[in-house]
This record gives sequence, C-alpha cells and structure tokens, in this order.
Amino acid sequence: MTIAINRKKNKEQGKNEFNQDMKSASLAADAWRRLKKNKMAYIGFWIMVVYLSVGLFAPVLPLHPYAQQNTDHAYLPPSLRPAGEVELEARKAYFEKVMSKEGRTAYNEKEAAEIAAIEQENKTNPEQQRRYVLGTDSLGRDMLSRTIYGGRISMMIGLIGTVTALLIGIIVGAVAGYAGGATDSILMRFVDIMYGLPYMLIVIIMMAIAGRNVAILFIAIALVSWLTIARVVRGQVMSLKNTEFILAARSMGAGSWHIILHHLIPNTLGIIIAYAALSLPEFIMSESFLSFLGLGVSAPLASWGSLISDGVQGMQLYPWCLLVPAITMTVFLFAMNFLGDGVRDAFDPQSKNRV
Repeated sequence: MTIAINRKKNKEQGKNEFNQDMKSASLAADAWRRLKKNKMAYIGFWIMVVYLSVGLFAPVLPLHPYAQQNTDHAYLPPSLRPAGEVELEARKAYFEKVMSKEGRTAYNEKEAAEIAAIEQENKTNPEQQRRYVLGTDSLGRDMLSRTIYGGRISMMIGLIGTVTALLIGIIVGAVAGYAGGATDSILMRFVDIMYGLPYMLIVIIMMAIAGRNVAILFIAIALVSWLTIARVVRGQVMSLKNTEFILAARSMGAGSWHIILHHLIPNTLGIIIAYAALSLPEFIMSESFLSFLGLGVSAPLASWGSLISDGVQGMQLYPWCLLVPAITMTVFLFAMNFLGDGVRDAFDPQSKNRV
C-alpha cells in the first residue's frame, strides 16, 4: 500500500519509481534527439546551416563584386597570390610557348612592352592586388563571389518552390481527405490531370514565351510541384479523420476548418517536414537544368546551373570554371538528401528503435 502511494506521489511530482526526475519530450525534441544519432543527417544539417549562413550574409562578406568585369583577369586560375602576379606569370608562360614554336629565345618588342605594362600596372593599380581564391571566368569575374551569389539564387528558388508546394498541397490534400465524396473526387481528378501533363516541357515553353525572368521561373517551377504533397497529406488526413480525438473535437462543436488547421495538419507535420527537406534539392535541380539549357536566370544574375553551363564551354582549358560551381552544388544536394532521409526517419514513429 505504501509503495503504491509513493509511486502515485512521484508520478504527480514528475518522478519515476526510483525517485528520479522524468523529463517530458515534445515531438520536435524527440525527433532532434534521434536526428543527432544519424551521423550523415547531422553532418548534412550543419552543411546546410553553413550554406544558408554564407548566402544570407553574402552582402556583408569581404567579396569582390560578383558582376564586376576585368578582362585583363580573364581565366585566372585559383590562387592565393595577387592577381597581377598570376596574370604576369600566365602571360610569360604563353609567350614562352610562342617563342618555342617560332624558335626564338627572347621576347619581341610587342611582347616585352606588354610584360612591362603588366609589371608597371602591378605597382600602381590596386585591382592587381586582388586575390581570386577560386579563379575567374571568361570576363574576369571572381568565381568565389559568383558561386556564392549563384547559390543565393538557387537556394531561394528551391525554398520558394518548396514553400509554394507546401501551401497549395497541404490545403488541397487536407480539404480533399477530410471532405471526401464529390469534393475529394473533383480535386483528385484535377491532380491526376496535372500529373499527366509534360511538366518540364510546359516549364520550358513558359520560359521561352515569357522570357528569362526570375519571377516567371518561380511560377514555372511551382506550377505542379504541389501534386505529390497533396496526395500524401490527403492519405494522412483520411487515416486520421475518424480517430477518437477528431470525433471528440467534432462532438464539441469544432468546425471543419478548425479541425483541419488545429488537429489534422499538425498531426501530419512530421511527413510534411520530411517532404520539404527532400523536395528542396529537387527544385534546385530543376532550376539548374533550365539554366543549363539557357532558360534559367539571365545575366548579370547567376545560379549554380548557369555557372555550370558557362563552365562546360571551356572545361578542358579552364576546369575550375566548371568544377567550382559543380562541386559546390553537389555537396549541398548530398547534404540535403542525407538530411531529408534523416528527418523522415526521425519523425517516423516506426524508426524509434532503428535510429
């Protein structure tokens, strides 16, 4: 009898049978704890934080202007040395190849004058002291700056596409799943029709007709991006709408929209977050594909896709123009995919014993 009373007293005070404090964990805290046990997902999370932080604070970072051109610095390789020294070395190497081909052992008058001009400019022009850590492109623009600002555009497109997909898909899926009947049939037949359309072809046609505009690109990518999440949310809502807590809310006089917004959608939050983490890299890939085809972001703006498209043209002679944006985007996509898989497992009740 005394033991039972003590257990009841400890439970009321938040203690277990050994008189130890018991801490309640919310869904988010429990998911975060399991996510940290997934090493690849946890690393992916911090990589994403670094990317987002650099993109967000890019305007205050000590970067060269991403659109500023200097043709004298065109195609400079990655280096920690001043640009003037790298330029002078590159010109001398080029002239040595010319002399070897022509059988000369000394510079001609024009070559000597050009080298002297570069040496003089190195002493007087502050721009010659710039350091291009990741090299420059065909117009002498800093690849580090353009990759960071291109990442801002790519990540913004992915984020806007994901948010748009969630807003439309959650509403359509929740309404269809909760209402059922004719409403469900009409909405799902509309989704089926949209699924049957050649998505990428429509996006290409829209970009070709409306022009290379960032706003049009947002609309084109988000056009049918909500279809999958709508079906997923509909299935979750259909499995929840006849459960006890929904019946209790309905018996207390709660309206349909109140039940959808305050009970059904919050209980599908785990799968929604997992979908968002997995769909963001898909939108970035779609934008990169369009930019690679020349239908994406227009100059002077850039994205990872447009930078890769530009780098492909001279990849044999100037590989850094391709490798820098390609590796940057690849690392981000891998990190997001690992994070998305980890988030899905963290919010999946069936995975508690696996992670």
